[in-house]
Amino acid sequence: MDEPNGEALWEGPEERPAERLDAAAPEVVRTDAGDPDSAGEEAVGEDAVGEDAAGEDASAEPARAQPHRAGQPAPRPARRITSKDIEVLLLGGERTLKRREVAAAAGVSLYSARKLWRALGMPNFTDDDLAFTQAELEPLKVMPRLVREGKLTEEAAISVARAIGQMTDRMVVWQVEALVEDMISSQGMTDSEARVALLERLPDLVGPLEEMLVYSWHRQLAAGVQRLVVRAQAGLDSSEEGRDGTEDDAPLPLARAVGFADLVSYTSLSRRMNERTLAQLVQRFENRCSEIIAVGGGRLVKTIGDEVLYIAETPAAGAQIALALSKEFAEDEILPQCRVAMVWGRVLSRLGDIYGPTVNLAARLTAIAEPGQVLVDDVTAKALTGDERFVLEHREPEMVRGFGEIHPVALRHGTGPGIVLD
Repeated sequence: MDEPNGEALWEGPEERPAERLDAAAPEVVRTDAGDPDSAGEEAVGEDAVGEDAAGEDASAEPARAQPHRAGQPAPRPARRITSKDIEVLLLGGERTLKRREVAAAAGVSLYSARKLWRALGMPNFTDDDLAFTQAELEPLKVMPRLVREGKLTEEAAISVARAIGQMTDRMVVWQVEALVEDMISSQGMTDSEARVALLERLPDLVGPLEEMLVYSWHRQLAAGVQRLVVRAQAGLDSSEEGRDGTEDDAPLPLARAVGFADLVSYTSLSRRMNERTLAQLVQRFENRCSEIIAVGGGRLVKTIGDEVLYIAETPAAGAQIALALSKEFAEDEILPQCRVAMVWGRVLSRLGDIYGPTVNLAARLTAIAEPGQVLVDDVTAKALTGDERFVLEHREPEMVRGFGEIHPVALRHGTGPGIVLD
């Protein structure tokens, strides 16, 4: 039984309740009853040599594959590249280790290891599956080590691992589809031909993409620190203006401008388009939105088909982005117009998403906006009053599900250039 009731996460390899992650990891990990290092080496030798050795002498011990490192050229086999070759390149070698061996090497229980693997988005493995490579041992020790050292709690470690797993999963799917689509459009390949051809290209792309990933993560974390430390209190102070503390979002911690943009007539358009045309339309919409939001200093929280959700740190920044989105799609020759709404309030940020009444109100306002129109609520309008960059036009009150009577305000561009894209 791998998951006894009440067993704490990150316990030691022997499943002993008293042995937690803060205990010292064993210096020598036995994966076999014999020599502690022999089992893994024998497994590598046996599995790495065989019919697929491409002419290598089966009696010679093969060189152990090393994990790819950013900036290093990826090795390319002379024969046609297969998915197995890509796996060996990315995972650093053949899969020779079973799950219990890896858990023991990390100094945690199998239950704890499985919690981590699930958080990272890995499938379930049985005790008999050769699921891991020797090169994966060190990366899989990272989270347990941070918990042992007291730098993360067990709950935080799993949450951070889940964020990494979910974000990289979506990123990989996005990147693969972008590369396939490019080969289809630029080289006239079919979808299946492009996916096969991508295997040949990947060894040359792994290193550069990894470098860009690490660079982007550093930039995003630096921007996150700015938001966390420098601007957080200013935003909270601004969110108190025009409020008496009885609002639905008052208990929530973060003050943000929350905006939605929704393409008009997307459902009817999608029914008339083929798969490729629809994909191009969605990609064009997402690209335009992400550019405008980034230039305006906001953050794209997520896209849901024909809709984007974004946040900004001030009501003015949120309003500028909303107006720029509306203007962009009104002038686009391919995309239809969009409805936009923005609300300044407090939100809860969890799992890379945002929650709270502010988000719901912004969504409701988007639904009642006219094509090409930007709506805000009366509280947001008060925060923008006096700013010459914006013109506010009060509309008739409307009954909105979940909020009762609200007072929508149409937002239009005033003085100044607004957001300017290069």
